[in-house]
Amino acid sequence: MQQLVQVKEKPAPLNMGEVNFSQTEDVRLETTRARFTNLLKRHAELTERLSRDSDKSVFERLQREFEAAQASQTQEICLDGGQWNDGLLATIRERVHMEAERKAVLLQGDAASVPNLPFHEKITYRVGNKMICCLDGPRIGIQYETSFAGEPCELFHCVLESKSFLEKMTVLEHTIPFFLPIRNAENDYLSSNAMKFIDYVGDLLQAYIDRREQVRLIKELYGNQIGELYCSLPYHMIEFVLADFDCKVIVSIRYGELVSTLPSTISVLAWPMHQHKKLRTSVAPTSRKESHGNQLVPARLVHAEDALRSMSLPEAFAEIVLSMPKALDEAFPDQSHQ
Repeated sequence: MQQLVQVKEKPAPLNMGEVNFSQTEDVRLETTRARFTNLLKRHAELTERLSRDSDKSVFERLQREFEAAQASQTQEICLDGGQWNDGLLATIRERVHMEAERKAVLLQGDAASVPNLPFHEKITYRVGNKMICCLDGPRIGIQYETSFAGEPCELFHCVLESKSFLEKMTVLEHTIPFFLPIRNAENDYLSSNAMKFIDYVGDLLQAYIDRREQVRLIKELYGNQIGELYCSLPYHMIEFVLADFDCKVIVSIRYGELVSTLPSTISVLAWPMHQHKKLRTSVAPTSRKESHGNQLVPARLVHAEDALRSMSLPEAFAEIVLSMPKALDEAFPDQSHQ
């Protein structure tokens, strides 16, 4: 199977004036790139600081509340997929309202009425990566426990308010990152299917952690081989440059859904940098294989794209680096590679 596909570009004439212009253009592009890279770094630092500072107090308060709910529980029930259903969620809502009614009676000082109210155990439920419990007031708390490679990562909280059975539940507060679309999920699912909303948010958070930790891992393991790396906040758009080869290899990854851990759109292109430099200082191209109508053509590395499509990012990265010298030799036989 052919592993390399040449990407065609429209031919363009090349003359000495264009060579001089191209050299000036290169300098401008590098200056713009450096400024843009610095801007991205500052943006990432600011985003992290704002997210951390604004969410820290909310997280600490909710974490204390969830810990208190766990400490006061009389029973913890672990559910499998079939046991987690709309009927159970309705039962949890009923318990929340009964407990709220009990406390309201006590606050009014009508202790004689309390025995007439049925007693409900304080139960927490665990299903998948979620812990669901009743909080004070007509509120249901969901704690999401994310993990990566079998190790626990971050905790996230979502508190639903249930004013009455006649009204839909709403998201009262949460510690979910602001760039994940929880409000869209609330509008799409919560009013019609609260269980689907709870499950979707769990999938959303776990997928975000998976993508983020995969990027962190390749930076730790292969940072010296990555020249530049850009990521969107939810890590659903990732682009990096492999810097350890004579060719410039640009990897672009897009995830079609925020709940995805494998990308839907992948592009891996190799640009012959050394020939590119020679072409800038010479009017004539060195060979037709190296140019297309006097313009350089990148090679699409299909094998690398297949690896990224079927493996985790760190596994695919290792596979790509191992196969890269052979792939580049096949793409550009007149050029030596590291």
